[in-house]
Amino acid sequence: MPEPTSSNGHVSPFIELDRGDWAALAPRMAAPLTQTEIVELRGLGDALDLREVDEVYLPLSRLLSLYAEGAQQLHDVTSTFLGTRSQPTPFIIGVAGSVAVGKSTVARLLRELLTRWEGTPRVELVTTDGFLYPNAELQRRGLMERKGFPESYDRRALLRFVSRVKAGEPEVQAPFYSHLAYDIVPDAEITVHSPDVLIVEGLNVLQPAPSGRSLAVSDLFDFSIYVDARTTDIARWYEERFLSLQRGAFSNPLSYFHRFASLTEQEARDRASSIWKSINEPNLVQNILPTRARANLVLRKGANHAVHSVLLRKN
Repeated sequence: MPEPTSSNGHVSPFIELDRGDWAALAPRMAAPLTQTEIVELRGLGDALDLREVDEVYLPLSRLLSLYAEGAQQLHDVTSTFLGTRSQPTPFIIGVAGSVAVGKSTVARLLRELLTRWEGTPRVELVTTDGFLYPNAELQRRGLMERKGFPESYDRRALLRFVSRVKAGEPEVQAPFYSHLAYDIVPDAEITVHSPDVLIVEGLNVLQPAPSGRSLAVSDLFDFSIYVDARTTDIARWYEERFLSLQRGAFSNPLSYFHRFASLTEQEARDRASSIWKSINEPNLVQNILPTRARANLVLRKGANHAVHSVLLRKN
């Protein structure tokens, strides 16, 4: 295989495989998911189907299971060398990418597929939404219009959470975020119970440590994935998703966005475009996209929302 190069002629740290070559690496697993399960897993606007599961995500799940098994073997070797019998720690996977790019679907799908491999039966998923500051705190800090930017998260709490899971604590709690209320739910939490694999999904999970701090949550990841697409495509997907929500979830009187339910289609498109240009696109360009090069693997999507190539970091 020729040495991969970037568009500016520099040697790339990634090996790029088109979907056909990547699919050829797929292991054998009869019907890992049914069509009904796929429909339940995919988010609004995602084009996920059985073929893409077989050609893209099944090989990825196998690669991840092999990495997890390798980490277990390294732990055993280290324990033998030190003469100790410590329990293995969870293998932690980070999944990053823009709003509306489909990273939540990727994370949910990998959770389901990884549980089907012998070495990783217990897989749990946590999104970083639960580590957003409550709306009242965001308003106090003047950050409501920057919700989703790195500073809108309690990064210390997220780092403590992942550190405790990585340390092997039997039960670790995370705050619960309601997308209906668009806020943290007081006195509600998610409990993670000694998983073999923990998937952490969020916009900014690959961010380096803030100035003055020595550790970032990404430093605790054993493997990281970035879901990538052209910005113009993501903007279109965001608008389409906004319209779908406006016709559906926003109609619920309890929804934070219920005020948008009565908009005409054109008004809804204008509102979606405004939110994208003022919040989501700047966050993508300034904070999320620059972390792509930190990932171990990049899934590149085409305009049809399907993955067309995979970039794997050379070790």
